Amino acid sequence: MFHRYTYIYQLLSLTLCGLMGLLLQSCGEGRQPFDPQVFHYNQAAGIASLDPAFARDQSGIWACDALYNGLVQLDDSLQVRPCIAYRWDISDSGRTYIFHLRGDVVFHGDSCFHGQERHATAYDVLYSLSRIADPHTASPGAWIFHDRVDSVQPFEVRDDSTFVLHLLRPFRPMLGILTMQYCSVIPREAVEMYGPDFRSHPVGTGPFYLKVWREGSAMILARNEKYFEFENGERLPHIKGVRVSFIGNKKTEFVAFKQGKLDLISGIDASFQDEVLDENGALKKDLADHYDLSKVPYLNTEYLGFLMTGDSTLPLHDVRVRQAINYGFDRSELIRYLRNGIGRPAEQGFTPPGLPSFDAEIKGYHYDAQKAQSLLNRAGYGKKTLSLTLYTNDTYKEMALMLSKQLEKVNIRLKVEVTEPAILRQRMSQGQVAFFRGSWIADYPDAESYFTVFYSGNTAPPNYTRFHNAEYDHIYERSLAENNDSLRYALYHQLERIIIKEAPIVPLYYDEVLRFTQKRVKGLRPNGLNLLDLKRVRLE
Repeated sequence: MFHRYTYIYQLLSLTLCGLMGLLLQSCGEGRQPFDPQVFHYNQAAGIASLDPAFARDQSGIWACDALYNGLVQLDDSLQVRPCIAYRWDISDSGRTYIFHLRGDVVFHGDSCFHGQERHATAYDVLYSLSRIADPHTASPGAWIFHDRVDSVQPFEVRDDSTFVLHLLRPFRPMLGILTMQYCSVIPREAVEMYGPDFRSHPVGTGPFYLKVWREGSAMILARNEKYFEFENGERLPHIKGVRVSFIGNKKTEFVAFKQGKLDLISGIDASFQDEVLDENGALKKDLADHYDLSKVPYLNTEYLGFLMTGDSTLPLHDVRVRQAINYGFDRSELIRYLRNGIGRPAEQGFTPPGLPSFDAEIKGYHYDAQKAQSLLNRAGYGKKTLSLTLYTNDTYKEMALMLSKQLEKVNIRLKVEVTEPAILRQRMSQGQVAFFRGSWIADYPDAESYFTVFYSGNTAPPNYTRFHNAEYDHIYERSLAENNDSLRYALYHQLERIIIKEAPIVPLYYDEVLRFTQKRVKGLRPNGLNLLDLKRVRLE
């Protein structure tokens, strides 16, 4: 077995720059790769680490998804499916999870194994999850186990192929949490050998392994020929490799995509949104013959929040005023004119489409100026202007100004105060702003990730509004212990209706994942968490 550094040296060598056909070459105006079976994408923000313990943003999550596996994984519909664990049992009224592991999962070949092939076992799972929970690791993912796993024996190994997770109390979303990249399975040998440099010497079991990483320039991943998953009798992944570039300028990135040098762009920069999309969010006709656009619900809700504590005589402490603001503007216009049809009006409450529990039949708020005015009249603002200050950041200033103009029609005067994002979050956390713009992106595919925002037992974050409702808290606690999905979803719907009625927030819109791909890309399946699963991709 070749030493990994030998591979790196070979790839950096000018005489062997075509090794594996993975490095990009250009000829004339178009892209002429050595091997068309290499998928190309860009990470404008760069990648900070390939250690899954620090996979907190999209760039790290995408890379770690290619390099590692966890006990379980998500399918395209965000349902939990087997991965390293081929099945699991839940016992002790939902407090004990017993995972049964496959026996054919092999770590990437690496010098830390001294030339031996190394299978993943339950002891690797124990090490990986314990490392996340260990304060010395300082993982931003440590919260996933905080106050959830048993304090005496959170993790247990019964034998090489049986791993047990013990919870303090039933918490059904735990399976979804275990799909997060934080929970990737890694070998102790690699961490002990590389220490802090494990960030750039990843060793996992994923469909690809790291071939070379020239930080700020390019990263190349190669197909794991011993990967354990199959599809229709064919070993995954289908493609030979992945090349990640680090073009920092979004306009330059888009030009590279149009030139065929990138296979994928996720999202669209506002500066050239009009160039690409029509007002309904569809790809313009002159581009549709060359590229594909996919749109799916993104687990992100944009909203305005009200601080529910403080002086009870203030206008925003009157539920009728909060409801009036919810009725007082047209969410569809906001989507149409400011977002080129990207997203959909948030008219079913706080939780977005894409979650298994989403119920389109739940009625939230829609534009109704007459109802808004009636509520304001009953709150004592029928003959006087209601003046409010909305705090936002520069990115959402235009949206706030549009809301201000619409609310003027119902005699609400909205002053827009623009604040730096970090300062605004700090002031929201400290309860210093009464009316603010926020957004909530799910960490895992369960509506509990949204409903925890309003549980009074939580501080800010996530409970920036300081919402406190005894009935809500009781139902929320019941939902955590409910193992039957149908019954749990029914409880979620009760929580949603309480949020709508009490109106601690103004849901604005549910976001969408946009992906632009070259026509040659097949089998790239979008999902609500915007994960990048390349193991099933084919390139024609």
